[in-house]
This record gives sequence, structure tokens and C-alpha cells, in this order.
Amino acid sequence: MRLAGGAAVTANGLTGRLYSSNAPSTGQPAYVLLHGIGVSHRYLARLHVELAQRPEGQHRPEEDAGAAVYSFDLPGFGGTPRPGRQVTVGEYASFVAAVLAERGVESCIVVGHSMGAQFAVELALQAPRLVTRTVLMGPVVDSARRSAAWHALALTRDALLSEPPTTNAVVFADYFRTGMRWYLTELPVMMAYPLDSRVRGVTQPVLVLRGGRDPIARRPWCTYLAAQAMDGAFAEVRGRGHVVQETATEDVARIIRHWAGTAAEGSTAAGGAVT
Repeated sequence: MRLAGGAAVTANGLTGRLYSSNAPSTGQPAYVLLHGIGVSHRYLARLHVELAQRPEGQHRPEEDAGAAVYSFDLPGFGGTPRPGRQVTVGEYASFVAAVLAERGVESCIVVGHSMGAQFAVELALQAPRLVTRTVLMGPVVDSARRSAAWHALALTRDALLSEPPTTNAVVFADYFRTGMRWYLTELPVMMAYPLDSRVRGVTQPVLVLRGGRDPIARRPWCTYLAAQAMDGAFAEVRGRGHVVQETATEDVARIIRHWAGTAAEGSTAAGGAVT
């Protein structure tokens, strides 16, 4: 799935593409969706559309249009211009923060998938007044499995055993479009980022969410990661693989909304989130 109406955005010498739904509303944080290595907004598009809709049973007039949602094709991915050098996790986060500031976004719930979880944590650290809550879906890299070869095997296992052909078609088409050269340029950045130690500095509530059949973001790693956060919670969608937001979109959106609401009330319990 591809979202319509994307606009080229440039900040800090980097160029990407931004897709947005609904205008920001006062007092309501926007959702910001960040993809992982090699892919684009396309495997987040279903979640983008779902989060942009007004939740069932919500009838307040000011929320008829649903939440503001922003998705990116980050620089070098999704057909955007490849930077002439390796880009760090912090630089990607700074790019996102600058683009959101230009769009007038004052608060957001940042949702990162896979390597996008690294961007999300770094954004929360860099812009604590902007990010109100952080969601890490299928986060990498497991500190007990810090090997590119292991991740390649886990990715293959996920594609063969846990994902439907339609999801694999989206992911691998994006890999092809990104190209091996840029993928391998950014792979060492992903592998070296110490997510478990960086998340300890995040003061906002953090939700770690995984598919129950995800061989990349394993359950012990995800529960450990949630425990490292100052205010962490864990949720799981049973029977789904690494790209859980594509294959269980409604469940993922429901979990995020429920957790965001309880977090706003002072509790990060993801009650009812294990499906």
C-alpha cells in the first residue's frame, strides 16, 4: 500500500518524503511513524490510515477528522535521494525533528518499527518536549544477537514462516528500490546502535510491541527492553511476525491507542494488549 500526496522535505542537508493525514489539533498529539532499514512508509501505510481515522465510539466534534498522522520515506529510502555519506541514527532523528517543527507539530507519539525504533528513541532523547510517548515495534538490535549474519537468517525465517506473500512483496520491493549499496552503508549504523542503553534515558512512557512469531525482536529481548525504560510497558500480538503493523493493523492501532490513553492518565499498563 502506498499513501497519496507525499511531499519532498529537506532539512539539515538531507532530503526525504513526508506523508500526512489530518491537521494537528490543540491538545492532541500527532502520530509520527518511522520505518526501518531498507524499506519505506509503504509497510506502515495501513497503520497510518487506521490511526488517522476517528476511533469507533468517539463522537467529540473536535475529533471527527481523527488524529494527525505523519509518515516518512527517510533520506536514502523509498526512492528518496541517497546521501553522499553514511547517516547516523541521531542525524535521522534530527532530520525528523526539523521537518516536524517546520510543519508546526508541537507534540507527538512517535512509533518506530525495527531500525525505526532506534530513530524513535533518539528523537525522544533529542526532543523531549516534542515526543510525549514512544512506541517501539519489533525493535532491533537484540544485544544478545549483535551479528549481521544472525539478523539475515532471522529475517529469512520471518519471511518464510511468519509473513504472508503480500507483506513480503512490499518489503522486498522496497529493499530492491533502496539498493544493496545503501542498505550495506546503513547496516553498520543499525548494528552498532545501543538501543537498550539509550532507552534508559527516555523520560517519556515507552511501549515495546512485537508480533508473537517475530524471530528478530524476540520476546526476552523486548521484555528486557521495556524493563530498561524509566516508564516501560510490553505488548504482543500473538501469531504475527516482524511486520506486525501490516498483518494485524487494527490490533496494533487498538493497543497503541489504549496504552497511550492509560499512559496519559499516569499508568503505562498495556492491559488487554496481548491479543
